[in-house]
Amino acid sequence: MLPPNAAIIRFTVVALLALALAGCRSHDFPQYPSNYREYAYVTNGDSNTVTVLDVVDVRVERELAVGQKPIAVAASPTRNEVYVVNSGAADGQGSVSVINAENNTVAGAILVHRLPVSIEVDSTGEMAYVANSGSNTISVLDLKARREIAAIGAGEEPVAARLSPDNKTLAVANRRGNSVSLFDPATRRLRAIFTGCPGALDAVILPDSSKVFVSCSAGHQIMAIALAHPEVHSSQPGRAPFVPSQPDRLEALLDVGQAPMQLALKPDGGEVFALNSLSNTISEIITGTDDVNSVTLIGDTPVRGVVSADNAMLYVANFRSPYVTVYAIDDGRLAGSIHVGDGTTAMAISSSGLLLFAVDSRSGDVAVARTASHSLFTLLPAGRAPNAIAVKAFKLP
Repeated sequence: MLPPNAAIIRFTVVALLALALAGCRSHDFPQYPSNYREYAYVTNGDSNTVTVLDVVDVRVERELAVGQKPIAVAASPTRNEVYVVNSGAADGQGSVSVINAENNTVAGAILVHRLPVSIEVDSTGEMAYVANSGSNTISVLDLKARREIAAIGAGEEPVAARLSPDNKTLAVANRRGNSVSLFDPATRRLRAIFTGCPGALDAVILPDSSKVFVSCSAGHQIMAIALAHPEVHSSQPGRAPFVPSQPDRLEALLDVGQAPMQLALKPDGGEVFALNSLSNTISEIITGTDDVNSVTLIGDTPVRGVVSADNAMLYVANFRSPYVTVYAIDDGRLAGSIHVGDGTTAMAISSSGLLLFAVDSRSGDVAVARTASHSLFTLLPAGRAPNAIAVKAFKLP
């Protein structure tokens, strides 16, 4: 038996430790109302499944069977639904599985075309655009009716379709076509096409819908395109009643590192970061002036980046490194690294901004890290060859 004083000391130490742990938990895991739900959806390419992670309790919720070879996922901004792109067999038809996020069941499927690889949902949650790389088309989906309503002819091997925030431009990166196609979503007509972007792979559009940046992954450049301005009324006396519209135009080809794979845009639109996979660098581009502001060594084969909601931190997944690199944007310097796993290909940040989810395609795990301390919290199992992730948060009625 412990002496009385020793027992008191032991009790005090245990109590203080419990308080410290409790304090850490309340910081890392906010107190949510009872009707709050938040899930992360991970597509498993070789399992034909989606792993559903409970973000609130940080655990595996369940695994759902979807279509063949799921490759991309997106959450609705207005409905409690999540959409999974199933690329299907090489010579067969693809599909989009619809997941009801309230009960995490597969609620339906929408047939698209050959080898779909990405999906973009508009701000209303009514429409979606799927890039079918094997049929050189973009499927236009009515999400409420859960059906394809049109197929737009794109360039050769479209891999990314991005909708501008004002819903007036659909930009498509055509990888094998080495080009960028711009469409009017209302009429679904081709508005312009820009060539000279080898291996066009990813695209981001500024929050004010003024410009699109496209990564030329088979080279070392980023294409900057100024988007068309619509006609506007002039209220000044003595002037013409309309100001002529500005057509879409190539603004610049920006030199970055070798093989820029993905573009990570700050939420405020001020900078975009090119992840140069063969140079092991990131290039910071000032979007207003099209200047490459800096180039920073970041890690071995950077392939994916995500910027925090407060515009402060860029998290970079390095495919041939067990680390996610943290870059402090305002300071322009490396701020640390997080040991996750060797083969990270996708990432997402929780709605609170406190947790980072890093998907490891090799091990089949999802590393959960604390963003405040840049430290690993836990590992959660996924399926075989996980490749994409999306987070959906909502409150039940």
